Amino acid sequence: MNAVTQTDIKEYPLVSQGKVRDIYEIDDQTLLIVTTDRISAFDVVMPDPIPGKGVVLNQITLFWMDMMKDMVENHIIASNVADYPEPLHKYEAELQGRSVLVKKAKPLPIECIVRGYITGSGWNDYQKTGTVCGHDLPDGLKESEILPEAIFTPSTKAELGDHDENITLEKAAELLGDDMMRKVEKLALNIYTRARDYAGQRGILIADTKFEFGIVDDRLILIDEVLTPDSSRFWPAEGYEAGKSQPSFDKQYFRDWLVKSGFNKQPPGPSIPENVADATKAKYLEAYRLLTGKELNA
Repeated sequence: MNAVTQTDIKEYPLVSQGKVRDIYEIDDQTLLIVTTDRISAFDVVMPDPIPGKGVVLNQITLFWMDMMKDMVENHIIASNVADYPEPLHKYEAELQGRSVLVKKAKPLPIECIVRGYITGSGWNDYQKTGTVCGHDLPDGLKESEILPEAIFTPSTKAELGDHDENITLEKAAELLGDDMMRKVEKLALNIYTRARDYAGQRGILIADTKFEFGIVDDRLILIDEVLTPDSSRFWPAEGYEAGKSQPSFDKQYFRDWLVKSGFNKQPPGPSIPENVADATKAKYLEAYRLLTGKELNA
């Protein structure tokens, strides 16, 4: 499969280009989201892609959105290029499998993060204060230990190149309103719990994840990517042991390689050796296989 690093669809305006996704406006109610093979780490987009990665991310999102559709409406209109507007059909080779046609939503102004294990920035905060985003946690937790119950730990949404910052539930309520914040908190926790229990039976521990919600016609819906290796920490259940960092199916392998290579976490990123790209892609594909029980040609 040829890598797709960026798209150039001339028939529709490009309204956003994020670290991984290119977003086009089809009309005032519809967007096209294309998940490219770009990879970012430490908020830096790397100069080389991971071929096929975008397809894997898109297909995992579609899998989870379908599973959660009885719990929350999502923004998907179509995922098959044949069902897209006719001007997009000629781009089928680069769009099929890695794109979705979606309802245009007004995104909520926070990142909706759920943590089931203590790791990452949550572990750092806990070591300093014994709390995470205002949640008081038990004393004596070990790194990567499962929490007594999953917690909702929102963060700000940073501009490209900046870092998100963890915020308290009180601050999230200021941004959303208390009723909406409580609704989002309950929904995010319920989605995470269903996904955690499902994945756990298939050999994957979902340590934490980030959801995006938006508003369409006054309805709260699930948008963007869902429970992918880019928006979550996936750990293999086999060999899991609290008290240390865990191997993973997500891009932590890639981050670790960057650190070992001496990357200073500032752009530009280094070139990615073929063996590192192949190993990174393999982790994404293995996560897809374990979750869905299917092989993916990406």
